[in-house]
Amino acid sequence: MKIQNEVLSAIAARRSCRAYQPEQIKPEELQAVLEAGTWAPTGMNRQSPVIVAVQDKATRDLLSRINARIMGSNGDPFYGAPTVLVVLVDRSVPTHVEDGTLVLGDMLLAASSIGLGSCWIHRAKETFETEEGKELLRKWGLDPEKYRGVGNCILGYPAPGGTKPATPRKADYVVKA
Repeated sequence: MKIQNEVLSAIAARRSCRAYQPEQIKPEELQAVLEAGTWAPTGMNRQSPVIVAVQDKATRDLLSRINARIMGSNGDPFYGAPTVLVVLVDRSVPTHVEDGTLVLGDMLLAASSIGLGSCWIHRAKETFETEEGKELLRKWGLDPEKYRGVGNCILGYPAPGGTKPATPRKADYVVKA
């Protein structure tokens, strides 16, 4: 017998979205996703991550340009999403990468569960190692020597074709020992 519930259904339904409508998400939707991130488990409950919600177009576009430059592209690695949630972590905490990753996972699931498109966009570590990235951290009141980027959770309303159907799970995904 297969066990099924709301949480398991939400996990199975989540997909990365790679095309977005231009309009900004509603404040209550943003708040729901942010709150979900704050409930992610962290090592020894240190709560080392910090989430920076970027909805200002100029800052969003700057983050996109830095990210694209790092990957050797001039396109928009944020796929037109109007909101970027940057997850940063206190690098002195031994579980900082794992903590930030769990925050991102919770936010991706929460976004999907309320009908938003979302996708994890990498290169946050490299973004905040640049001088422009360090300047953004200072602007946000965060010490560039203390915080390290883990990832970006982009959010928005999916555009037609922005989310592809699930692919089958590989046969040897789980090994029972």
